[in-house]
Order: sequence, then C-alpha cells, then structure tokens
Amino acid sequence: MVDVAEHRAVISGIGISRIGRKTGIPGLVLTEEACRAALADAGLDGGSVEGLASMGDTPLDDVAVALGVEPAWTSGAALGNGGLLAPVMAAVSAVAERRVRHALVYRTVRMVGGAIGPGAGNEGGAAPPPDRGGARVMGDMAPLLTYHAYSAANWVAMHCRRHMYLYGTTKEQLGHLAINSRRYAALNPLATYRQPITMEDYLSARPISEPFGLLDCDVPVDGSIAVVVSTAGYGVDAAHGAVRVEAVGTAPGFGGWDQRPDYPKMASMEAAAEMWGRTDLKPADVDLAELYDGFTFLTLAWLEALGFCDTGEAGPFVEGGSRITLGGDLPLNTYGGQLSAGRMHGYWVLHEACLQLRGQAGARQVDGAEVAVVSNGGGPIAGCILLTRP
Repeated sequence: MVDVAEHRAVISGIGISRIGRKTGIPGLVLTEEACRAALADAGLDGGSVEGLASMGDTPLDDVAVALGVEPAWTSGAALGNGGLLAPVMAAVSAVAERRVRHALVYRTVRMVGGAIGPGAGNEGGAAPPPDRGGARVMGDMAPLLTYHAYSAANWVAMHCRRHMYLYGTTKEQLGHLAINSRRYAALNPLATYRQPITMEDYLSARPISEPFGLLDCDVPVDGSIAVVVSTAGYGVDAAHGAVRVEAVGTAPGFGGWDQRPDYPKMASMEAAAEMWGRTDLKPADVDLAELYDGFTFLTLAWLEALGFCDTGEAGPFVEGGSRITLGGDLPLNTYGGQLSAGRMHGYWVLHEACLQLRGQAGARQVDGAEVAVVSNGGGPIAGCILLTRP
C-alpha cells in the first residue's frame, strides 16, 4: 500500500454560505457564514483552529478576528502548484506534518471585484504585485494579449478547437455536459440556474468565443465555501463524519497556455499522473467525479487526463449523457457544476464530493459512493485530489 503524507489528514467539516448573483453581501459576511458552518459541521469552534488558509480573498486577519481564531500557521496562497486548490493542499501538508491539528480553509468570490488572488474580493484591497501568485503560474501570456486574446474563454476555446480538429470532438458533445449539469442543478436548492435546458437551447445560446457559447461558460456568483482539514485521528470524532484524503496531484504549469509540445493537452496531465502515482487506486475505482468546468472543454480535458477515457475520446464518453448521470458509469459534477450551480473556483467540487462520500447529497446522491476525485484548473493551472470514505 502506498504510504503518503496526505493519509494523515481528513476533511472533517464543510460549510457553504448563501449563493447568489449580484447580492451586494460583503465578502467577510459570506466568509463568516461558510466558516462557521464548516466549524459546526466538524464539531469545533474557532478556538480549536490552529491554521487558517485561503486564496487571499477575504483577509486572513479579518477572518481570524471574526471567528476568534489565533492561528499558529497561515497560508494566503494564490495560484501555485495545486492551482486554485493550493490552500487546501497546503493545509493538508501542515496537518500531515503535525504543525497544526485543525486548519480552516475558505474561498470567497464576489461578482464585483472578485478576481483570483491576494487582495481580490477585498473591499479596497490591492491587486497582487506582478511577481506573485498567478503571474508566476499562468505562463508567458504576452503573445496571447498581443493578439487580443484577453480572456480565458479565448485561451480555452483554442484548445477546444484544436481538439475538435484532431479528434472529431463536436459541439453537441460539449452540449451534453451543459445539459447534464443543469439536470443535476435542478436537484440542488443552492444552484443558481435550475431550469432544464435542451440541446436546442444550448446550440442557440449567444456566442462567446468560438466554439463556446454562453452555456459553455461558468456562472459568476457571490458566495463562500470552507472546509476544515484535521489530523486523521480526529476523523472518528468529527460531528458529521470525515472524508479521507487519499492522494493529491499538482502541476508546475510548464508551457504556459499554448506552448506545450503536446498541445492541446494541459497541466492536468501532470497533476493527474502525480495523483495516481501516490495511491494504489485506479480510475476504475472512482465512483464519481467532480471536475472543473470553468468551460465545458476543461471537463473533457480532465476526463482524459485522469484516465477515464483515452486521448481524444472524451467527446464520445459524454455523448448522450448516459455515462455521466446518476446510475451511469461515472456520475459527473453532481451539484450542477460551475456551469449551472455557480463559479466557486474549484471549491464547490470539493464540498460536493464530501457530501457524496458522507451519503448526504439528498436527491442527487450516488448510491454506494466510496471514492471521488475532484479537480480544478485549465491550461498551465491544475490540481486534483482523490478522496475516500474512511
């Protein structure tokens, strides 16, 4: 059996705030809601927390004061190895190395002023300096910006178009991802968009960046999600059950957005390979997948990178939707995904996977779920975590 540091950590609590569009709710208020819910879920109070980590959105000091936390360890990680889940991975390491017993990790987003990284989402917060956070990981974007490709929608669309050219991937196959997500969102009372959509709705949606239309893109929201990472021994004491961290995978992001020799593959390839190298489990052992879907194509990229299908076969894998729905081979993005539930930058996937493994997902529960994989990121940004029931 592979023995890795992450086996010494569990996720003992999860919490989510109100989710909505243009709510005007201050980031600190949303963060408090999610953090207090996560602490209660874990059976802890602020005084029990020794570590505090985030993407640098709501200031750590403000959260510590609000919750009565006196952290011995903090991490304000922006984009690094592990991508958007880097703070969670940092907390897992801190717990595994016995620097702290309990670490609270949160991610808060706001539609106004809600960028990624230090200072983002802070009322009056400053943007990160150029040599910190995302600038180091995103790669050399100068050529992209020179050619007026200013948005991730443009960058990922180029990957998608290349995949279509090489492997025959179709827009209708992308559409099955959007339709599947909306079907799950209808079962999630917190999801932003819950009305069913048809393939006709999908194909007729407003164009964004060829081949993407509006329904290929995630939904900006206001909200916060928090998790408590604890030592494995606390798993038996967690108030509502704990989830075991089986393996993590990160990627250095070489090649930037468009300079990989194996383009249109992404850093998800290296992150997935590292994760599978840290466990005896295999893709066939996974009961459900909560995969990043900032754009539909990113989910296809993760399906291939994680080995659920071969290179070029993700389109046929999702076609028709039967494999990825409840009762299918691989239930996918069971909370509605970022495409319908809302863009929580890779943290709602973690929250949902924990609910599923604890058997608490209600109408969207995957029967007998014991192993789940979560992922985040696209292009040179990637991180993934394999989770199991204790």
